[in-house]
Amino acid sequence: MDNTEIKMQKAIENLESRLLNIRAGRANPAMLNGINAIYYGTPTPVQSLANITVPEARSLMIKPFDKGALKDIERALNEANLGITPVNNGEVIILTVPELTEDKRKEYVKLAKNTCEEARVALRNIRQDANNLVKKEELPEDQEKNALNEIQELVNTYNKKIDEIFKEKEAELMRV
Repeated sequence: MDNTEIKMQKAIENLESRLLNIRAGRANPAMLNGINAIYYGTPTPVQSLANITVPEARSLMIKPFDKGALKDIERALNEANLGITPVNNGEVIILTVPELTEDKRKEYVKLAKNTCEEARVALRNIRQDANNLVKKEELPEDQEKNALNEIQELVNTYNKKIDEIFKEKEAELMRV
């Protein structure tokens, strides 16, 4: 049971980290997660090469620790297809997040809904694995039934969490 709950918590954590990458018209340093710049021949995360700050609600400022990495970071941002053109002033790179249109907001809500559905599928797979383990144990019938009911209650609890997370993300995305 503990192992099953840990797996479900990890599924929720994965969902939350994936939803961070769906932007809501606001600047967020998490937008740059997974973007690597080639620095001295090695792919290095942008977060390791620069200080990333949010001076305004819709802009990110990236100040490299080494000014020699400025061009490498700018190239990585251009190649990442963020939909944002980086502005390099020789000292820092500024990313200005454009205001989202209504259609784009709806598209992001659909993407968030699909991501939540993938998390539900992960929960069902975890439930199936746990149910199979319980059935292999050859427990007495009433204990087996209780264990299966507990697993289902866990799934229901985590499905409610997914619903809450989706509602929060939807509200964030639709807020103008």
